Amino acid sequence: MDRTLVLEYTRVTEAAAISASAQIGRGDGMSADAAAVKAMRAAFERVPARGTIVIGEGERDEAPMLFIGEKVGPNDPKLLEVDIAVDPLEGTNLCANGLPGALAVLAVAHKGHLLNAPDTYMAKIACGPEGRGKISLDKSPRDNLWALAAAKGLRPDELTVVVLDRPRHATLIQELRAAGARILLVTDGDVAPVVATCIPKSGIDMVYGIGGAPEGVLGAAAVHCMGGEFQGKLQFRNDDERARAIAMGMKDPDQVLNVHDLVRGDVLFVATGVTSGPLLKGVRRIGNRLHLQSLALRSTTGTIRWVNTDVDAHRYIHEYEHA
Repeated sequence: MDRTLVLEYTRVTEAAAISASAQIGRGDGMSADAAAVKAMRAAFERVPARGTIVIGEGERDEAPMLFIGEKVGPNDPKLLEVDIAVDPLEGTNLCANGLPGALAVLAVAHKGHLLNAPDTYMAKIACGPEGRGKISLDKSPRDNLWALAAAKGLRPDELTVVVLDRPRHATLIQELRAAGARILLVTDGDVAPVVATCIPKSGIDMVYGIGGAPEGVLGAAAVHCMGGEFQGKLQFRNDDERARAIAMGMKDPDQVLNVHDLVRGDVLFVATGVTSGPLLKGVRRIGNRLHLQSLALRSTTGTIRWVNTDVDAHRYIHEYEHA
């Protein structure tokens, strides 16, 4: 993919982040998500690529925009065809309640190179490049913690592991603490922590536990770009979800999925902060200008770009809110 597309797709997540930011702390997650979806959908039309949403807001009858299978971008047969995974507002509750870590995020790959993940749960484990080949969902929490500590040249009690704060993780948390780990519990949003495992200054060493499968693909895309480790295994809630996974092309819905099962080839990953967190600063308004921070990754070169942008708030509203 042309490297200029990195900046084009950064503008897409910026649009979603700015629109969602108007709802920070207002307690209305649905309105925040709807604003992000509308702005992201409009911004896609300015990107010179023909995209198909493979992970989005749900099926056509569940979502009016950014639904699975929707075509985005100019209808020009000369343009590159790509598959796109989106989460216009990762951490809807974080935004609604003014809590850290909400993002607008997307991943882009050549057609057929992103797993079409059903909207179910996924057991996940992720870490940075030092842990490649060292951790596995087939190992115990203690073995994974100690293996990663050895790979990083640290003691187990020097590692920080992010786990979603859910009752289903009570045993996992107990085992990790018994093995020496520092546990950082998060209420929502596990894409940002997965990305952060590959960024040493984040202070996050590993992500462990069960979260959303679509978010798993997005996290794996970032890990793929930065050379980290990610494994996932779908956790179906019923037979209908299993059947849907098979219908979407999964030959073995019970397999442990490695990074390259989830995403492969030339991949772009972009995230823009909505509320400030350990990975990115959120949208801040200073006078008549909005200040944003984005992370843009490209797998082909391993490039990690931190993009700081400020825009005229009034011009933005005119351009996107009335698109």
